[in-house]
Amino acid sequence: MRRREGEKFVADILDPMDIAWDALQNGSGPEPSIGMKGESCSKVLAMCVASCWRSVVLHEARSMPNLPGFGNYHLLVALTPHGYGHAAMTAPVVNTLRRRLPGLRLTLQTTLPRPFLENSYDGIFEQIDNIPDFGLCMGSATEVLIEASARRYQELHAGLDALVAQEADRLARLGIDLVLANIPYVTLLAARKAGIRAMALSCLNWAAIYHAYCGDRPEAPAIEAEMLTGYRSAQVFLTPQPAMAMPDLGAILRPIGPLARRGTPRRRELRDRLGLSPDIRLGLVAFGGMETGWTFRDWPRLDGWHWIVTSDPEGRPDLIFHDKIGMQFSDLFCSCDAVIGKPGYGTFAEAGVGGVPLLSLSRPDWPETAGLLAWLTEHGRCLEISRESLFDPGTLAGRLDDLLSLPEKLPAEPSGAEEAADWLEIALTGRDKTRS
Repeated sequence: MRRREGEKFVADILDPMDIAWDALQNGSGPEPSIGMKGESCSKVLAMCVASCWRSVVLHEARSMPNLPGFGNYHLLVALTPHGYGHAAMTAPVVNTLRRRLPGLRLTLQTTLPRPFLENSYDGIFEQIDNIPDFGLCMGSATEVLIEASARRYQELHAGLDALVAQEADRLARLGIDLVLANIPYVTLLAARKAGIRAMALSCLNWAAIYHAYCGDRPEAPAIEAEMLTGYRSAQVFLTPQPAMAMPDLGAILRPIGPLARRGTPRRRELRDRLGLSPDIRLGLVAFGGMETGWTFRDWPRLDGWHWIVTSDPEGRPDLIFHDKIGMQFSDLFCSCDAVIGKPGYGTFAEAGVGGVPLLSLSRPDWPETAGLLAWLTEHGRCLEISRESLFDPGTLAGRLDDLLSLPEKLPAEPSGAEEAADWLEIALTGRDKTRS
């Protein structure tokens, strides 16, 4: 009730103003009389005053935390803790939305470490550090533990009804206005049970991933059906490019542009900080927050190359721990000559919008791989390398030379954050800024 009253309060101001604005533009209605000579002059000035006043009302309304209908919205963002990619992908969307709605209350539901979340999400937020969603059980950054994943999904779905009821009660107690899921289907089922609007956002869905690895098991059809019911309960499923094909969700899919930060290239500054001569090439080794199953003690030494790594460099002088550089990761990414990583949304999207050559670890079993490679081949430079070849100095050096010799492409535009924020803002406020 309070929210409806707040919306009426602002509408009582804006609606007559919109009517007057239309009348002035269309030449209908009375001519303004504001003490100036000349019809055209007075009309233009009146239109300017109306426009400015309208902007002030909207800005002030959205900036007042206690005004129902504008500052009092509560968004819950549910994030799969399967690596850092789902949270990293969602952060620019939420940050864009909060710039538009400064009074927005934010709750993040995920088990990811709070320091990472604080570095990714602007402003104050609450965290619920437990969530039913787990994604897949992993042995390393690229090894899926299929049997362990299947058993865990069996256990989850054996108690699914009780779990959904528990999560729905939590959402209701928190006073959530909108749920954004990347991509926990249990949270979407809970939102439906609680009567709360929900949207999904991701480049993949766990029903498709589960089917790829566990689809031949006798319990799979029932589990997949429950997963898909959760995803289909969302108002829309926003799919940032590059996204895998999702034919089972076609009716609610809404493609948007890439979700990635385009960093600022700072090559000279980075080399000056590290004391490297201009003829030394600099690479970044990044596997998306997952354990690799090996240490950098095994990393091959290549003449003319130094590497920025995301864990202990084992005392190697040609390896630099990225935490000691003191540069924003997106800038660091764009300041390297090449990146080595695994198939995953964040690395591919940043390479595609930043124009950074990517050498990707082969991962033919991962359902996203083919789509990621096709998209980045269109928008940048990309080659694959097998795990065995990655640790062979001669083969690695040759693949890097081949990668850097590929022709440069026009980078993709990272338009996804604004587009996704449009959908969320409309769902929360009912005002379509794209039509204003």
